[in-house]
Parts: sequence; structure tokens; C-alpha cells
Amino acid sequence: MAGKTPELTRNGHELAPLNNRQADCEPRKPGVTIVLQGPRGSVISRGSQCLDQDQDNVAWSGKIQFFLTIIGYSVGLGNIWRFPYLCQQNGGGAFLIPVAVMLILEGIPLFLIELGIGQKMRLGSLGVWNTIHPWLGGIGISSCLVTFFVALYYNVIITWCFYYLFNSFRLELPWQNCPFDPLTNQTVAECEKSSATAYFWYRVTLDASPSIDAGGTPKWWIVLCLLLAWIVVFFIVMKGIQSSGKVVYFTSIFPYLVLTIFFIEGMTLKGAGAGLAHMLKPKVHMLKEPKVWLDAATQVFYSFGLAFGSLIAFGSYNNPKNNCIRDVILVSICNAMTAIYASVVIFAILGFKAVNKVEECLLTANITKADCSLEKELDQAAEGTGLAFIVFTEAIVKLPLAPFWAILFFVMLLSLGIGSQIGMLEGMLCTIFDIEILKRVSKQYITGTVCLICFSIGIIFTTGAGEYWLTMFDSFAGTIGLIVLALMEMIAVMYVYGHERFTKDIYEMTGTKPGLYWQVTWRFLAPGIMIVILVSSIISMVITHPEYSTWSAEKGATVKTPYPGWVLVIAGAMVLAGILPIPIVFLLRRYQILKMDINIHEGSIRRIDTTVSTKEMITDVDEQLTSPEGPCITASNTLKNKFTIGDFEV
Repeated sequence: MAGKTPELTRNGHELAPLNNRQADCEPRKPGVTIVLQGPRGSVISRGSQCLDQDQDNVAWSGKIQFFLTIIGYSVGLGNIWRFPYLCQQNGGGAFLIPVAVMLILEGIPLFLIELGIGQKMRLGSLGVWNTIHPWLGGIGISSCLVTFFVALYYNVIITWCFYYLFNSFRLELPWQNCPFDPLTNQTVAECEKSSATAYFWYRVTLDASPSIDAGGTPKWWIVLCLLLAWIVVFFIVMKGIQSSGKVVYFTSIFPYLVLTIFFIEGMTLKGAGAGLAHMLKPKVHMLKEPKVWLDAATQVFYSFGLAFGSLIAFGSYNNPKNNCIRDVILVSICNAMTAIYASVVIFAILGFKAVNKVEECLLTANITKADCSLEKELDQAAEGTGLAFIVFTEAIVKLPLAPFWAILFFVMLLSLGIGSQIGMLEGMLCTIFDIEILKRVSKQYITGTVCLICFSIGIIFTTGAGEYWLTMFDSFAGTIGLIVLALMEMIAVMYVYGHERFTKDIYEMTGTKPGLYWQVTWRFLAPGIMIVILVSSIISMVITHPEYSTWSAEKGATVKTPYPGWVLVIAGAMVLAGILPIPIVFLLRRYQILKMDINIHEGSIRRIDTTVSTKEMITDVDEQLTSPEGPCITASNTLKNKFTIGDFEV
């Protein structure tokens, strides 16, 4: 047995290989690097001493898989139903100017920080911030909690897409015409007052209640679709990138195929030109409005999926010598171009719908020509679920072979939604797997437990007030918390880890030294933009009472309604839950209040077998201690006084 390597896998976990390096980089018998922390500022290290040998473990199967995963994660539903609306409302084509500025000053710099720090440290979000400094461990916990809240409601959108997809397999789409009341043999009054698509959405799909206070019981058809959505997500992420990495080939490529098909069809439709002109016509005077720039900064921030921890996890799966600068620039360009491309497709179809509505209006008796305005129809824009499930479905009905286009559209939304959900869960699960007490539990069991918890809590979204709850979660759970996290990440890397050290890391990994642009945006401009967004968001919530749109069956329309006090308490609790771990962990570790502190970093060298971040963190200590300048005493190499090998603590 002397010539065989011992099996290091148990319960689906894998130990990182021990150091097999010597000063001359020749392999030798396995050794152990032991780091002992003595008095403050002293480190004793014994073990292997090679600097250049880099061990690659399980990783992306190829560059294409990594790129498609990042694209699938960052290019999500917001590119389809959020950006076109913002573009129309904030100056048309002129809105592209503030978007480009914010992309350069805010999005790309923070994108590189997350991807680069993950690639350097080969750890998930929790391990990264514990490594930079133990006092910053709360950032990883906060990131996990915020991701949890967002994942709860994001999968509900996938649920609704499943429901609409199943109803699309009909010769006549169920939202094509208003139903008849069997008692009166007349069109249902609620549908008559609104539209067939709005009635199908609010009454048939959601069975919407009059307010968030009167939610009612869960709707069984939505519960079943929600269960299906979580089962699908579980089987995709249960083996990490070994399973999800294969799915992204479909979820990332298929939406572009569908968009192209819709683009070709849309360009041939009557009214497409009117829709595109309405969206892209530049209104330069609107650039004077601060709200336009704030919307651009917010859109860029959320379109990249920053601060969720997912980009850090994806970076940790990369080869340490991967050119992450090139990846960031390519993904950023692809993300921006996709949003513009989707906007062109959406408004070409909406232009067709508007022209048809005007023609129908002109044929109606007792209606003057002035009442049938194309501009008025095009101004009736919508975002979010209103665009996807009401406005765009109404346009699809008017297309030839409507069921075919409906199936394509909702499969595309499913692909976009699942791609982003995979990315969010990967970041959250990677953080959970870093927790030492969970190292002995199989990844499948942990993933299944998380999905079951999410499904159980998600039942609240299947009631008649489901959409109202989703709006509340979307407005509070992933807004202020994510902005605070992004700001703390930039401060942690630039001012705790050190901008010079991070610059050196990027240079060693890519061969390109970040210049003046990166230094200025990292240290000053991007944090400044984050502070402006944060302050403006808080002021907006304070000076205006938060409202949500409720469905009025009597009016056949939505009505703005203030949130009740108890709902705002829940919203505030969610916001605090996403922020408080940062100061709590800081205080606990700064003043050593909690003696039994679970130091997640201690187990970081032993990773899940389906997660590629298995490069031992003690490598950095070896490199620093064997450098010509002598040992470099930093937070990362003095953090630990022990680590675990198998069942033994050293």
C-alpha cells in the first residue's frame, strides 16, 4: 500500500491535496505545512517551500463553460423586462449614455474585484472575507442571507413561466379572448373592464386578492408549479458545476436564439418601426435629470448580479492564471449589448401591438380619431411581470401561429430565469459549504434541505397576495442590502486587503497591471457612486410611503395602495437581516465576546468534491515566508492557528 495515494473522499467531500513541493519543485512525499500563531505579528511555518508549483483540482471543463455560466447568470430577466422600460422612460437612446458611463465607472470595476479576489483565493464568499480579515466575516454571511431572500421570490417568477408555458400548448391561447359567464351567457364583467390578458393573469393565474392583508389560501396549481420549479433547480445544482455547468450550454445560448427569431419576425411586422422610433428616439434634455443617472447606476449594478457572492464562487473555479480582466470586459460588453438587443426586439413587437390597437380603435363606433393615438398606446409601457405576462402576451396573440410564439417566449424566460437562479444558488451554497460544522454532510443533502426550506417559505407567494409579496421582497430584500454589501466589498479589498496588493495579484494572474483607470474607479469613483445610490434609496423610502399595486376586480385595473404597517416591519426586518451580520461579526471578533466562534476559515482547505476551490490557503503563507524579503505578516497568514487534516487537528 506504500505506493498508493490514500482515498480522501468521504460522504461526498474531498480533502485538498497536501503540499507536494520542495524548493526545487521536485515532487516528494506528502508533507504538511503547519502555521502557528504566536505573539501578534509572529508566524512560524514549516513545510514544503515551492513557489511556482500550482495545483489545479476540479475546475471548469473549459473556458466556454465558464463564460456561458457567467453570461447565463448576469444576463437575466432584467435585460428583457427592466432595461427596455427604463430606456423608454429615461430619454430613449440618450439613456444609453448614462448606462455606458455607469458601466465604466461602477459595474466593470466591482465586477473585476469579485471575480479577481475569488480567483486569487480559490474560496467562496465566506472564506474570502474571513481570509482578508476575521472581522469582515459578516460580509459573507450577509451575502448568503440576501441571496436567500432573492432566491425565494426569483423562483416564483420561474413558477409563473412554467404555468404560462403549460397553457401555451393549445390551439387557441387561453388569454386570447375573454371568457363567458355561464349564468348570464355574457362576457365576464371583470375581463370586459380590463383585457383578456390582464384577466388571465390576475384572475386565472394568480386569483389575486384585493390586498396583501387578504391573501387567502394557496392556489394548488401555483403550488404544483412552484414544487416543479424547485425540483428542477435542485437537480441542476445538486452536484455543483458538474451538473449546472452542463445546463448552462442551453440556458445561456437558447435565449439568444429565441431573441433572434423574434427579431427576424418583428422586423417584418407592421408598426415595428414606430415602436423602435419611440424607444430609441433620443431625448437629450432628460440627461439633466438626476433620476436618469440614478436609474442607470442601479440598472448596471443589478444587471451584473453583484454582491451576491456568486461571482466570487465562479472566480474560485478558474485556473489561477486565467485572464480575468479579459473575461470581465467581454462579459460586460455582452451584457450591455444583450440588453439593447432585447429592447429592440421587445419594442418592435410592442409597436406592432400598438398599431393593431389603433386600427381596432378607429373601427369602433363613437370614437373620434383624436382618441386613437399611436403615441398614447406606445406610452403605455410596463415593466416586470406586467410586461411579460400582460403586455407582451397580448402582442403574441396577434401574431400568426400564436401558440408557437408563446411557447418560444416562455421557454426563453425560463432559460433566463433558471440561468440566474443557478448562479445565485451556487454562490449561496458555496458559502454554506464553507461552514466547518457542515463539512461532514453530503452536498446533495444540504442542497435538498435548502431547496425544501425555500419551497416551504415560498408557499406565501402562491396565495392570492402572492404577487404583492413578491413586489415587497423585490423592493426591500435585494436593494439596500446588496448596495451595502457592494460598498463593504470595495472597502474591504481596497483599504483592508490593500489596493497595491490586489493590483499585484491581478498582475501575477493575468500579466497585465491595472493602471490609473482601475485605481481611480476602485478607490474613489465606484464607492462614491455606491454611496449616492444608497443614500438616495434610503431617502426615497423615508420621504415617500412605500406602495404596491393591487388588482381591483370592480375597476378591472390596478390601484396603488400603501403597505400596511406590519408588512413594513417584515420588510425592515429583511433589510436588517441582510446588513446586521456585518457589525455583529465585527463586534464578536473584535472584542472576543463569543468564545465558541465558529471560524469558517479553518475548514476552507477542505472543500466539497464538486466545488473546485480546493487549493489550500496555506500556499500564500509558504510564498510569503520564502520570499527574499522575508515573511510578510498580514491578516491572511496570521489568521489561523490550526487546520484540519482528515479527522485530526494540527
